[in-house]
Amino acid sequence: MKRISLFILAAAAALSSYSSLNVASPDKSLSVDLFQGAEGNVMFRVSDGGQCLMDSISVGLSTSSQEWSTGLKVAASSSKAVKDDYVMVLGKRSHCVNDANEVTFTLTNAAGAKLNVVFRAYNDGVAFRYVLPQVAEGEAVTGEKTVYNIPDGTNRWIAPYHADGYEDFFPLATNGEKASRMQRRPDWGYPVLIEPVASKFILLSEAGLERDHCGSWLRNDVSLSKYAVVMADESLPVNGSSWESPWRVMIAGGLDEVVESTLITDVSPANAIGDTDWIQPAPAAWIYWANNHGSNDYKIVTEYMNLAKEMGWPYNLIDAEWDQMGNGGDIEDALAYSREIGVKSMIWYNSTTNWIGGAPTPQYRLNKPEDREKEYTWLNEQGVVGIKVDFFRSDRAEDINYYHDLMEDAAKHKIYINFHGATLPRGWQRTYPNLVSTEAVYGAEWYNNRPILTNRAAAHNATLPFTRNVVGSMDYTPGTFTDSQHPHITTNSHELALYVLFESGVQHMPDRPEAYLTLPAEIKSMLSTLPTAWDDSKLLAGYPGEQVVIARRKGNDWYIAGINGKDEAQTINFSLAKLGGAAGEALIVTDGPTDREFTIGQTSLEANGQMSINCQPRGGFTIVLKK
Repeated sequence: MKRISLFILAAAAALSSYSSLNVASPDKSLSVDLFQGAEGNVMFRVSDGGQCLMDSISVGLSTSSQEWSTGLKVAASSSKAVKDDYVMVLGKRSHCVNDANEVTFTLTNAAGAKLNVVFRAYNDGVAFRYVLPQVAEGEAVTGEKTVYNIPDGTNRWIAPYHADGYEDFFPLATNGEKASRMQRRPDWGYPVLIEPVASKFILLSEAGLERDHCGSWLRNDVSLSKYAVVMADESLPVNGSSWESPWRVMIAGGLDEVVESTLITDVSPANAIGDTDWIQPAPAAWIYWANNHGSNDYKIVTEYMNLAKEMGWPYNLIDAEWDQMGNGGDIEDALAYSREIGVKSMIWYNSTTNWIGGAPTPQYRLNKPEDREKEYTWLNEQGVVGIKVDFFRSDRAEDINYYHDLMEDAAKHKIYINFHGATLPRGWQRTYPNLVSTEAVYGAEWYNNRPILTNRAAAHNATLPFTRNVVGSMDYTPGTFTDSQHPHITTNSHELALYVLFESGVQHMPDRPEAYLTLPAEIKSMLSTLPTAWDDSKLLAGYPGEQVVIARRKGNDWYIAGINGKDEAQTINFSLAKLGGAAGEALIVTDGPTDREFTIGQTSLEANGQMSINCQPRGGFTIVLKK
């Protein structure tokens, strides 16, 4: 507290001539305060209820001809209220309310050039972006001066940055040292969760990433406690007479406010594709996890189509190498069979921005506009409703434009998109609702590749709802009841809970047909009618890596799921007070006598009641209340 008190005194002195450089949230709980440092640099702090959560966050920008870092003056400011209601086709909440106070601060450098910094204060966080109101012909943005200050000793959950997939763990750390010797550079990907003070959290990410912009990540090479925003393009040409950056997002408050927040989509562009009635989120059978090369085998492919039919899932995903299909038929034969039995197919494509030799086929079918049009037309003719596009290269602007091209052109043909080996969701699910999911996660697929997930899965699974899944649909492919190349040691009840805990517009069911068809009748019924888009979501309990309980509502039905992230048994306690009086007899599935068995029964949910559930090591539970 001494550090924060000294900071507040220094900030108050610096603000003596800028007393109005403040923006507060509509409920007055969160506030942003700007101040100037000794060298004329501009910084801000974020406070919650008067308590400083993060201080000395630097702002600024550089272009090929100007720089805003030191010697700055605050020349003007303007304010407005932001109010917007919108509907999401998929995600954690169908009806979202965008309610913020916005203030634009105009900074001038020594040459008198202007840079606007736009701040929005929400009840659950802060977003800010840079706006160049006037750009010279040929000018390029060459870097941000945004630096987040995360002092040593602060709890943080942060994954090393991987431009080609965002696939890594979020281990708890208390300093800025590299996660392991395998991490070559001090680069960190979004989202970043920190606990600056006990039980108060900030999640850092990026949103509103539009065409001709690049993504970014964080680097702490100058100081372990200072995480600087690094643009993927060292020089980003400006197309037009003005320019604005993506939003820097800071979701803030208790863990429930972080998990339940829609701030990522709040600041992102509205629906750009028009009618969305054709988009129907639901589960899909998926061949790859149990049969790596199964999509080149007609008989195996049709087995998964039959599984989808039997389980009542509307979709089946045919993965890589379908262009080499044999053993009884080719891809058009398989798609004809899919249409015959009433199962809608989705198929895999290589993005062909990948640099890895020998990457799976089909390749080079979506890169050029004329090739996309040809392929999307063929997909429509074959009754294919969606595509999974894999192996992207980077967060550079040329690749961000390609993402937009894929989503926009697919929407014209009413085709779903699922990105794999891809960048993190940055609000595109609002702009292009046909983006039904994105991988960008170290998911169950890794049971195929390396043994490391076996021992780390439970804690990892109990961290993802607080980190990666906060920012958008996550194609983890949960619910592996049998084993792939490497075993799972989470209980089957833990695995079942992941279908509810992990939000994904299309939930890909990864296991073998026999694994699902031999499940107890109650669980088969649950999975057959499982929603994958939710009207509301509530965090009921949890702490990253230890345990988590989330309730999700579809219509009047509530699905409640929890997992134990620890290697020892624990009792998970939570309240139903946030469920709006939901009560009645509900199906409950908890850990069985062995890790691979379930205990199935009924439980009474009392309005605003308290619950305690005993979980085995790496265990879990699922409760379904249907009204």
